[in-house]
Amino acid sequence: MSSAPDPSSPAARVSAMLPHELQPATTLPSVTAPEVTAPVPAQPVGMGAVLEHPHTRAEFSVPPVVQFKNVTKTYNFGESNAYTAIRDINFVVPDLPDKGEFVCILGPSGCGKSTILRLIAGLEPQHPATTGEVLVLNRPVAGPGADRGMVFQDYTSFDHRTVLDNIVFGLECLGVRRSERYARGREWVKQVGLNTATDADKYPHELSGGMRQRVAIARTLILKPRIILMDEPFGALDPVTRMNMQDLLVKLWRDVQATVFFITHSIEEAVFLGDRVYIMSNAPGTILQELEIRPADKPAKEMQREPRFQETVAYLRDQISQLEMGKD
Repeated sequence: MSSAPDPSSPAARVSAMLPHELQPATTLPSVTAPEVTAPVPAQPVGMGAVLEHPHTRAEFSVPPVVQFKNVTKTYNFGESNAYTAIRDINFVVPDLPDKGEFVCILGPSGCGKSTILRLIAGLEPQHPATTGEVLVLNRPVAGPGADRGMVFQDYTSFDHRTVLDNIVFGLECLGVRRSERYARGREWVKQVGLNTATDADKYPHELSGGMRQRVAIARTLILKPRIILMDEPFGALDPVTRMNMQDLLVKLWRDVQATVFFITHSIEEAVFLGDRVYIMSNAPGTILQELEIRPADKPAKEMQREPRFQETVAYLRDQISQLEMGKD
């Protein structure tokens, strides 16, 4: 995660809708770069580098946590209104035990970013892929699983449950005793920056947008997922709250040590959070570039003043702008 304080590191179960799947996901241990059998030539850019080509499975000596192999998704396949969202997607993210990486996906609107996330989650109608293979921990994705969780942009707390009861919902579904789940839930209330005395018994309508996202994140992280899938989770927040949530997410991610896939339209957010950033083409989306980014060593607000940070942002903005003008 690029917010990791260790500049030498490279850089799920966030349960947003637990009725569909039980998915559980704060300053992190350093992340060691995955070993590669053959270094990929790279062009330095600000805080990181643009790889000559996206990493392939053969270049890693550690197994992948997620791999896409020639994945295409066409909705309404075989019908007159068929629409191909992504085509021939290939990427591999190495499994870093007890560490994990933060992977951000950028691209123009409609390029299939959410389709990729939902294919990893095993959620219909995106799942299954039309062609190709989606692997999680070397196994084909058959559907939702407890090793993956998802957080959406929309606040998805259960309106009739308090903050504490929302956070422990997954544990309740798993049959964890009331005393144990409430003890763990109160700890997570604190972990996400809420107050156990004043906030735990509130209902979602009494919370701000940022507070509700903290509840959604806690509800996922309490289940300790291997993979956390986040689809524009901070997109509806004001700029100051958004940066505060980015700093909080870095802290929580380091403690949980999971692999995070994060979709955002904010280039600054991707540079701050990402160990690696994938740039997607216009629809049907495919992976155009992979960037490896050095971890940020300051809070989000301070990092945005750094020249090397701004250089990386400027490069990515140029790439996305060209795509949005129709220049692949």
